[in-house]
Amino acid sequence: MKEDFPGFHTAPREAFRNYFAHLPVIETRRLILRKLRMKDAKDLFEWTSDPDVARYVLWDAHTSLRDTRAFLRYARSCYHHGAPASWGIELRDTGKVIGTIGVIWYSPENSSCEIGYSMSREYWNRGIMTEAARAVIDSLFRSLPLNRIEAQHDPRNPASGRVLLKCGMKKEGVLRQRLKNKGEMVDVALWSLLCEEHQPAH
Repeated sequence: MKEDFPGFHTAPREAFRNYFAHLPVIETRRLILRKLRMKDAKDLFEWTSDPDVARYVLWDAHTSLRDTRAFLRYARSCYHHGAPASWGIELRDTGKVIGTIGVIWYSPENSSCEIGYSMSREYWNRGIMTEAARAVIDSLFRSLPLNRIEAQHDPRNPASGRVLLKCGMKKEGVLRQRLKNKGEMVDVALWSLLCEEHQPAH
């Protein structure tokens, strides 16, 4: 049943706003996905300041805690206004926030949205982002009137594609020089998952 949050049976646009305004806590075996807090700034700065983490994403590496706090204020504002926003990826055993994952945009009229994510280099290649992404995809399909979830990544970052593949997404192709990132035109690999194809994680 699609009843994880208040207002599911309202109009589609309002349903999305209610979901983001009441962003649910999502728990997995190793993780707690939750709203970001201002006190997470130190944890986030540890990895948002890493050029390797920022290399293939559309944001620049943070140069000071001021950058990180500005991002957190923006995220908090999104929660307040029911706009697309990110979960903090918290390690269950330590309480440390090692990444973010969230919805980049949504289109109620087309029953679709896009997700994006980033994580501390220290925790790459441990299946953590796949675990988080599967849980978010489950929640989105269960809670919202969605037919399609998209994701995209720079083809020079194949590890991101492996995450999407493990989540059941299908690669649709490469959009040549679709975006300008850090001064250069870059290709984008586009992936998607339809509701009818989705197999909930266990």
